[in-house]
Amino acid sequence: MSRYNRAEYSKILALQQEVSRAEADYQRLRTAYLEVARNEPGHEVALAMIGADMDRAHARLQALIGLPKLPFTHEPSVVVRREAQRQTEEH
Repeated sequence: MSRYNRAEYSKILALQQEVSRAEADYQRLRTAYLEVARNEPGHEVALAMIGADMDRAHARLQALIGLPKLPFTHEPSVVVRREAQRQTEEH
């Protein structure tokens, strides 16, 4: 801790906790999306709402870790939607 004073160290810990919470939020929403897509694939409203929340959680996580949002980046719900469709077709 010699390189950081207490205030800097506290900021680093707070940021780590915030990143952990953002990652947990994203994973929770991703799991919910996949579950709805697998069990109720016709429930388009739920999928759209969870997908939008998941996209916001992913953008928040990217911002926290310093990744810029690139114009050609696929939204995570699009990628997860493809994964859910693939899982549904396998069953």
